[in-house]
Amino acid sequence: MASEKTDQLSAHLDRAWDLVSRGDLAGALRSAEKSLELDGDSPEVHNLLGFVATQEGRGEEALEHYERAIELEESFVEAMLNAAECCIHPLGEWDAAIEHIERALEWIDDDEELADALLLSVEAHFGKKDLDGARAVLARVPAGPFENPGLLFALGRAHFDLGAPDRAEAALEAALEADPAHSDAAYYLGLVREQKGDRRGASLAFLQSRDAELRRAPVLERVPHAEFEKRVKSALGKLPERAQAILAGALVIVADVPGAEVVAEGIDPRLPVLIDDVVREPELRAGRVFVYQRNVERTLDGPSLIAVEDAVLRFLGEEIEFVEKAPPAA
Repeated sequence: MASEKTDQLSAHLDRAWDLVSRGDLAGALRSAEKSLELDGDSPEVHNLLGFVATQEGRGEEALEHYERAIELEESFVEAMLNAAECCIHPLGEWDAAIEHIERALEWIDDDEELADALLLSVEAHFGKKDLDGARAVLARVPAGPFENPGLLFALGRAHFDLGAPDRAEAALEAALEADPAHSDAAYYLGLVREQKGDRRGASLAFLQSRDAELRRAPVLERVPHAEFEKRVKSALGKLPERAQAILAGALVIVADVPGAEVVAEGIDPRLPVLIDDVVREPELRAGRVFVYQRNVERTLDGPSLIAVEDAVLRFLGEEIEFVEKAPPAA
């Protein structure tokens, strides 16, 4: 009987993680809850519940599950690192993240796992603006070589954040060689090349990032497109009077991400809002407003309609301010 229960638990856990990998968080949660009914003291189940809650932006709840998993299995490194990631995002509790990582390091003896944990610590130190601490931790990362594209991306991002573009470029190119569909690695490679003055190389990397982003399922469950459009309309109506005058009569277009043609011209593929077709005489007016749903949702902790509207309102305000300050086209 115990063996049958164990088999059922394993089947539910396997199904849940498969659903997570496909972006079906609601389905994963249902499988995880069934797993919890079978064994409420399974560290694997609590780790899974924590992961789903993190992806849905429920950070405090996620952390409770991770800490319960660690309480049930003191050497559960995966749960410790997941807890650290949760502390970094969405909670922003940098010191707590570092504590979880240091605890995990006591149990790690594999170079790749060690590198993964240390790079997570670099991110936490960077988040708390401790650049010297971040550099000291980065220096502890094993030399490799590594083949895991996620690890290579984290290494490249760490070098980029800490002002070492050449090392960043090498790591990010290796990440893309291992996984050409790694949209984050391609995006950061674009940033690195842009910083180095390689505009053509940056555009190619940004286009690769855009294409990869469109091919993959969103991490978060998306707000329905029609509802997103309603929130955009509502946000437009809440802009200050001056901003509404600038956008009066403008064509409003809601798309997933910027088009390939504008990315090729140097527009950031992760830009949330773009205002163009601007005239400045006799008064400042915009002809088109693009709102990019995936890029707005990327900034959110969960698919909350209120959060969507607030984010769109903020991004519209920032873009209008940018347009007002921009010098006239030559």
